[in-house]
Amino acid sequence: MKLYSIKHLNTLILILTGLIILSSPAHAVLEVEIKGGFQSANPIAIVPFSWSQGSSSAKSSIDIARIIRSDLARSGLFSPLKLNQLPERPALGGNINFERWKNTDAEQLVIGNITPVGQNLYEVKFQMLDIFSRKEMAAYRYTVKQQQLRRVAHQISDKIYEKLTHTHGAFDTLIAYVVVNNSGSGKKRTYTLAVADSDGFDEQVILKSQQPIMSPSWSPNGKRLAYVSFEKGRSIIYLQELKTGQRKVLAEFKGLNSAPAFSPDGKRLALTLSKDGNSEIYIMYIASGVLQRITRHYSIDTEPSWSPDGRNLIFTSDRAGKPQIYQIAVNQQGKAGNPRRLTFEGNYNSNASYSPDGKFITLITRVQGRYRVAIIELANGYLQVLTQSRLDESPSYAPNGKMILYATELRGRGILEAVAVDGSNSPQRLRVLSGDVREPAWSPFRSR
Repeated sequence: MKLYSIKHLNTLILILTGLIILSSPAHAVLEVEIKGGFQSANPIAIVPFSWSQGSSSAKSSIDIARIIRSDLARSGLFSPLKLNQLPERPALGGNINFERWKNTDAEQLVIGNITPVGQNLYEVKFQMLDIFSRKEMAAYRYTVKQQQLRRVAHQISDKIYEKLTHTHGAFDTLIAYVVVNNSGSGKKRTYTLAVADSDGFDEQVILKSQQPIMSPSWSPNGKRLAYVSFEKGRSIIYLQELKTGQRKVLAEFKGLNSAPAFSPDGKRLALTLSKDGNSEIYIMYIASGVLQRITRHYSIDTEPSWSPDGRNLIFTSDRAGKPQIYQIAVNQQGKAGNPRRLTFEGNYNSNASYSPDGKFITLITRVQGRYRVAIIELANGYLQVLTQSRLDESPSYAPNGKMILYATELRGRGILEAVAVDGSNSPQRLRVLSGDVREPAWSPFRSR
């Protein structure tokens, strides 16, 4: 786990490895559990979508309205009415008794319709109405294949979220993570790198190995992952195309190869190498493989992360005696300035990354012996602890900057949780149905 990278950095290269690659999808291992929301969550009515024609396998397998309700509730900003609280279930284009809806707490009403329009092809329409003014607030139409219906539900959630908050929704995104399972009588560990929708459904296995997989990092276009695998007996950084499964080695230098992070333009990779005898931060130009060394210090430097404008890197270093976060300016030619320390509160801060707007960083900070997710406002250095758990790691911003996904521990098992950046809601839990889940990374926005 990244949390212990400073302590165990130089021992990881001793791990032996074996590899099994799966090309077929696996059943989802994550299940969303809504633990709480904002005290001022906005009630909203999401009516089950009607079907225009006959029966369909999609009709029984995909409940678009249920997915939308789950998405909005998971954000903590909305409190969708329960089905038994709906005074009626109007169809799109049908009559709506707005007076009855005024007796609910909801101010917005979402209705929709699904129509089969060809072989394995469906038209999905939805409309959001203001209950009190009776005016249309949003309306969209999608024509998709059956296997795309779940994604359409997330896209509708994004439209609703954006209309009501004036912020781009992040439901139609992906998460990457590593699951560790003990299998067989010999209790051998199996490591799985997987990608799923932001709600944990539709999991796809990217790599499966009997040895550690670490540090998944998304390319800016969301089409590739860089990660660390120990399948050849030592740490190697790979780059893999998600659509084709094709992959290539990016770094297999002597010593440690770890912590890859894509630059915002996708052309460079920041990474940690110990090929020159000490753990340092480097930049690799992906097309050519050319390396530029960024840090030069006898301490351990690791966990680089790019600023949104690509002009700075932050990283973890114990050059002050304990792990702390530093920032260093870099230019397009790979030349670096002098590192500047960012964290001064507490004697352990690690695992930092920038918010999408570059105004904050999230990190792991140690509070009374417990490792918790925190954020720091860069303008004033103010640190705010967001969680109350014992062993958090790998915080990752949602692409809209409103939530942070992280791994933590529950009764001895690794799970994923997400918390609002202002700390005003309880963490939303993605429960593990099997194994321990670690090393989460939230994808960038997906292209439509």
